[in-house]
Amino acid sequence: MKTVKFLALPLLATALVMTGCASRKPANTTDATQFPSGAGTVNTQGLSEDSALNAQNLAGASSKGVTAENKAFLAKRVVHFDYDSSELTNQDYQTLQAHAQFLMANANSRVALTGHTDERGTREYNMALGERRAKAVESFLVTTGVSPTQLEAVSYGKEMPVNAGHDENAWKENRRVEINYEAVPPLLK
Repeated sequence: MKTVKFLALPLLATALVMTGCASRKPANTTDATQFPSGAGTVNTQGLSEDSALNAQNLAGASSKGVTAENKAFLAKRVVHFDYDSSELTNQDYQTLQAHAQFLMANANSRVALTGHTDERGTREYNMALGERRAKAVESFLVTTGVSPTQLEAVSYGKEMPVNAGHDENAWKENRRVEINYEAVPPLLK
């Protein structure tokens, strides 16, 4: 009887950890064509439905920290990664720097950084990789001066692909971190 208890505890602990890794509500995926053309200037391609709606929601948005130079970078809400990597690429630094500038100028802004992977690898490995990717973006923003209280890093692993294909192009799109403004998004008009 003691053997059963000792075997059940690690299984229960593992199950609790795995369910806690993706504690946020999963979203349905969509593309930008589902939104009216006058809904805003944010590029929602490659975002989940909730993220796209969030990006389009300009109610309560702020123009503080939005400059002509960083407007295009603020419109980008997805950072992509190489295969099996959580290293930021040089092309993502300007995007992340623009979001950091905006977040520092708007202390009431809140961002969820959702890490995603392609379909290759085990669920457990991909949950950890998605978390490393989200934490890499979070670390860059905090190092730049953003308050950690404005950020939340979450991993969905391979559970929420934006492209359901099974080739390199699909996998490339799915290896990402989405920058989802949950409060006071940038006003980009």
